[in-house]
Amino acid sequence: MALMQAAVLLVIGVVLGALFLLVAFGFRRHTRRWLVIGLIVVALAYVSFARERPAWLLVELAGVGLYGAVSWAGLRGSPWWIVAAWALHPVWDIVLHYVGPGRAFAPVWYTVPCVSFDLVVAVYVAYRVRDRHAETL
Repeated sequence: MALMQAAVLLVIGVVLGALFLLVAFGFRRHTRRWLVIGLIVVALAYVSFARERPAWLLVELAGVGLYGAVSWAGLRGSPWWIVAAWALHPVWDIVLHYVGPGRAFAPVWYTVPCVSFDLVVAVYVAYRVRDRHAETL
């Protein structure tokens, strides 16, 4: 992939991540729910990409379960669980789907922006939690 193409895809992820945060934080009483549902949705995209590969389908469903469980812990508990789930998802994107065997079915147009999307969400939520704005989560 050309450097310029990667840069454009990363910027797209940043913009989409910022838009998602506007929506999630726009619903102040349900921000945590939006953040958890959002992570489950981005993880489910990989399930749809792997739908014709039964073994990979199980791996992707396990990923949804893993990231869903970690972020779900942040619904009632510490919002740092939500931060952790979003911060760890880029590992799934890069190691498994960008450079790993999942690249056979996961499109680059999704994996690259997903990395920056995930990181924008993780960093902003961490900022809000650390800056004592957790009451708005």
